[in-house]
Amino acid sequence: MANKLIVAPAPHVQTAQSTARIMRDVVIALMPALVVSTVVFGWNVLFVTLLSVLSCVGFEYLIQKFLVRGPLTVCNWSAVVTGVLLAFNLPATIPWWIVVMGAFVAIAVAKMTFGGLGKNPFNPALVGRVFLLIAYPVQMTSFPMPVNGAFDALSGATPLAAVKHGAGFDVLGLQDLLLGNMPGSLGEVAAAALLCGFVYLLWRRVITWHTPVVIFLTMALFAFVVALATGMTGAALWQFPLFHILAGGAMLGAIYMATDYSTSPMTVRGCVIYAVGIGAITMCIRLWGAYPEGMSFAILIMNACVPLINKYVKPKRFGVK
Repeated sequence: MANKLIVAPAPHVQTAQSTARIMRDVVIALMPALVVSTVVFGWNVLFVTLLSVLSCVGFEYLIQKFLVRGPLTVCNWSAVVTGVLLAFNLPATIPWWIVVMGAFVAIAVAKMTFGGLGKNPFNPALVGRVFLLIAYPVQMTSFPMPVNGAFDALSGATPLAAVKHGAGFDVLGLQDLLLGNMPGSLGEVAAAALLCGFVYLLWRRVITWHTPVVIFLTMALFAFVVALATGMTGAALWQFPLFHILAGGAMLGAIYMATDYSTSPMTVRGCVIYAVGIGAITMCIRLWGAYPEGMSFAILIMNACVPLINKYVKPKRFGVK
């Protein structure tokens, strides 16, 4: 009698969801933010996004075709998601060749070097973004003003950068932070649109609420304690935490990048530890670091901690006391 026992790596439980279906849902969830960003910054948003997506798909195809020589996986939409997320971390006026270079680093270095989807320890789009930020800081921090409005108080700086340089955190109202009528990267100017995508992903059960919500709560609690320590009173005690949640890349990072299957913990308990770390590191960099934004660095740092988190919170084997 033939041996029917088959030893194979995870996953051992299959569902109706496929990688392509999950990735398509992520792309659909990002479309409202893309529409808002196009309205705010103009048609160049679509050019940057399309170029980023085509570059990511093209680099993955070429690497698999001529270097890895394995089965082609460009049809699973993961490269498309990486391209859209990378574009969302760039200014609308970024030179085209920088977009292509960022796509190369994201796919060739951060993804395919480790074996492709599911094997990469760091979020590819964030690796590409951080590389470009270090290599081309001027181009990466030159943000256009909205085409339908102008804010003299910001002078082309993002709200976080303006606050970092001494402006009041109420330089923009809650409505502007929600609707995105302000300078910034493509994906950090539409908090309301990103929240709509969050609701869609929860409805489709692509992600769970644990990581994003814990990140937001950690950031809010951190900001509230700092506000108390610095003598803020009245409305500022809730406006300051809300500002940090809505401004910058908090929404984009917490909802769409920190929840990446490949680079986040496997258990709910692990996700909570992971999310608390992201929220705390983000606020430390924002308040006391050299950069006005810290979400990208925080996620990458906690990506590196995921193996340790998984080992620490690993569930007991069935039958083991």
